[in-house]
This record gives sequence, structure tokens and C-alpha cells, in this order.
Amino acid sequence: MVRFLLALVVLVTACAQPRAIESVLPSLEYSPACTSSIELRNLSRRTVMVDMEGHRSTGGLVPLSGHAGLNVELPPLERLTFKLAVEGAADTAWVKVRESVPSGASPVVAVQGATECVSGDQLRSVVREVVFPTNSPWFSGAVADLGESEISLINTSEFAVTATGCYSSGSLFSNPGTGNSAELVPVCSESFHVQVPPFGSRRFPVKHENSSHFSVKTQGRGIVLQMLRPVDASVRLYKVDSTIQFGSEVPASPPKQRP
Repeated sequence: MVRFLLALVVLVTACAQPRAIESVLPSLEYSPACTSSIELRNLSRRTVMVDMEGHRSTGGLVPLSGHAGLNVELPPLERLTFKLAVEGAADTAWVKVRESVPSGASPVVAVQGATECVSGDQLRSVVREVVFPTNSPWFSGAVADLGESEISLINTSEFAVTATGCYSSGSLFSNPGTGNSAELVPVCSESFHVQVPPFGSRRFPVKHENSSHFSVKTQGRGIVLQMLRPVDASVRLYKVDSTIQFGSEVPASPPKQRP
């Protein structure tokens, strides 16, 4: 009975602990012509504590402009806007928003971002929506309709991840050394293999010279892939193409049983 009561106390204590809900706001441009903002909106009638963890493309931490520390207190039904203090050369940043949710409650913070760029006498603006990381996502497809698009990769984890890309002109070959000799794979006219540091990000052009097909495979946990289409090439402003589907990690098949 004593052991049962102790176990019950431990279980109740664990259930009473607040949990953290994380979301990622990607592709925040900062340059002499561009700036980005992050908007947090508290949809509840209770005060909410939020951590905002900004990172440069190198993975380094970036403080909030005009705000000390990473912790933000959101009053009930309030909306607050922040910017990252990205200084120096033009860079693309991202931010992880971590909401502390009390036991028995639901997340109540709506997160959205925007990037604005001045091009001549015009102000161009694109919305940034929250995304959620996956494990080892990949992309493969023809580039005819993608033009000057780029694929954005964000490593949201504290471990390095890898990305392997292949530009092809349409030629295929069959590798008899593999288990499935009937599978055709593209011949790479150009390829890359890069390591992305913890909390770092990279962008890869979809088209290279006369290539007609592009594929990229990643290896690691907590990775975000997005297809970015140019809005204004003069200021390198991109919008997210949400119609593009990315593959996800496929679990290994169990070994076949011998008859």
C-alpha cells in the first residue's frame, strides 16, 4: 500500500508539471533593405510565459532587439511584436518559440512573422508561418516549374545534420550492385554533401546550369525543409511555396522471415 501511494504521488506530481510547446518561425530576412518581425498573440485570459530563441544562419544565438533575455511575458489577450537584433552583413535568421503550458491547459499563443523589403520606391512584404520539424526529410522533382526557387534547410536540433544534393539532366542508370536492380536513379551532373551545424541553416538553389531534375536528402532529427520562390530578385525576397510536398523519414522494414 505504501509503495502504491508513493507511486501515485509521483504520478500526480509529474502530471501537474507544465509542458513546453515549441514552434519554429523560419526564413526571417535581415539586410540593409529588409527587416523581419515576429508577432505573438495571447488568445487566452491568463498571462503566458514564452521563450524566444533566435538564431543566425551560422547557428549562433541572436538577442531580441530592445529586450533583455529570452523570456517574454504575454498579458491576457495582448499582441506583442519583436525583432531580432541581427547586425552586420545580410543574413537569414529563424526563431524557436517555446510556450509554457500549465497542466490541464491548452496552448494559447498564436505565432506569425513577416519580412518586409524596400525595392526602389516600393515596400514588399511576405508572411512567415509557423512550421514543425521532421526527421530526415527529402525532396526529389523536376525543376521546370520551379525557376529560380531555393530550398531552405533549418537544423533546429543541438546536433549537426547532413544534406546531400544531386543535380541531373535527366539521365538515369540502374545499379546492379543494389538489392533492387530495377530501380533507376539519376546521373548527377553536379552534387554536394554538406554538414549543417547545430541550429544552423542553409539554402540550396533548385536549378544548376542546364539541370532538369533536383533531389536533396537529409540525415538527422529536427529538420525543416521549405521551398522558397522569389518575389523580388533585387532584394532576394522569397515567399514559401506551401504546395510542395516533402518526403519524410521511412522506418526500416523488418527482416523477412524465411519460409
